[in-house]
Amino acid sequence: MRERDIARFTVGGFLRDRWCALLALTVCLGGVATMATILGVNRDGTLTLCAFIMLLAIVVLVVEFVRRARFWNQMADMTETMEASDQLISFASEPGFLEGRLAYEAAERIADLGRAETSAMQLEASGYRDYIELWIHEAKTPIAAAKLVLTRMHGEEADVLAREIERIEDEVEQALYYARSASVRNDYVIREVVLADAMREVCKRHARFLIERQTIPATRIPDEASVLTDRPWLLFMVGQVVVNAAQYGARTITFSSQEEDAGTSHGRTVLEVADDGWGISEADLPRVFDRGFTGRNGRVRGSATGMGLHLVARMCDQLGVGLRLSSEEGSGTRVIFIFPHDRRCAYVTGM
Repeated sequence: MRERDIARFTVGGFLRDRWCALLALTVCLGGVATMATILGVNRDGTLTLCAFIMLLAIVVLVVEFVRRARFWNQMADMTETMEASDQLISFASEPGFLEGRLAYEAAERIADLGRAETSAMQLEASGYRDYIELWIHEAKTPIAAAKLVLTRMHGEEADVLAREIERIEDEVEQALYYARSASVRNDYVIREVVLADAMREVCKRHARFLIERQTIPATRIPDEASVLTDRPWLLFMVGQVVVNAAQYGARTITFSSQEEDAGTSHGRTVLEVADDGWGISEADLPRVFDRGFTGRNGRVRGSATGMGLHLVARMCDQLGVGLRLSSEEGSGTRVIFIFPHDRRCAYVTGM
C-alpha cells in the first residue's frame, strides 16, 4: 500500500484555509474607507484608519498561526515517525485552542482503543499458544506408546513405521518450538554448551533419517570449543539445518567452528554447518528465511512446509545469535551461526 504524504501546517495553507475571513477583511476595509470619505475624513485619516485595522488583523493572524503551527507540525512530525498508536499522545502536548483540544482528545481515545485491542489480541494469542503447547504435550503420549509397541515389531515394515513415527515426532517438536518462539516469555536458559557434544547429539537424534538418506556427518570441532546459548534450542536449530541438508541431496554434512576476535569486545565463536547437497538457486536465496517459503527445491519434493529455516531465524533473533546462509546451486549450502562471547552483543539475522 502506498504511503500517504503527511500534510504540513504552512503559512500558505493557513491563509488559504481562511479565505472567507480574508475576504471579509477586504470588504471591511473597503467599507471603512467609503464611510470615512462620506463623513468627510481626509485621505491621510482614512489611510491611517485602514492601516490600523490591517495591522490589528495581521497581529491576530500571526498569533493564531503561531499557536496552531507549533501543535499541528508537532503532530505531523510524530505521524511520520511513530510506530505505535499511543506514541502520538505520549510525545505531543495538549494545545490551548479549541480545534487542537478536540483533535488531541480524539487521538487520546484512539490510543486507548488501540491499547485495549492490543491487550485483547495478546491475551487471545497467549491462550492459543497455551492450547497448542498443551495439545503437543498430549500428542506426545500416543507417540511414546506407538514407539513402545514398535519395539516388539521387526522387519522392513517396522523400520518404515519407525521412520514415519519419527517424522510425526519431528513435526510435533517443530510446532512446539514455533509456539514458544512466538511467545513473549523467554523459554530458554543461557548456559555454556560444548559444541562437539551438541553436534553429536543432533546427529544421534536424526540418525535414522541420515542413514535412510545415506548422509554422513563429520565433526571438525575442538573438544574444548563451547558457546553461551540455550542447549535445547541450539539442538533444535542445528537439527532443522541437518534435516534440510539430508532431505535435499547432501551426501556429507560437516560441522566446524572457529573463534574470531578472541579477547575483544567483538569476540565470537562461529559454527558452520556445510553440506554438498543440491544447493539453493540465486533467485531463492533472499527469501530462504521467509515464513512458508519453500523455493524451487521444496516444490520439487512437494512435502516442504517452508517453516524450518524461518523458525531457525526467529529463534536466533531471540537468542541474540547471528545467522548467515550462503549457497550455490549444485555445490551445496553453508549455514553459519555466530555466538557472541559477550552476551550483551546481538546480531541481526540476514544474508
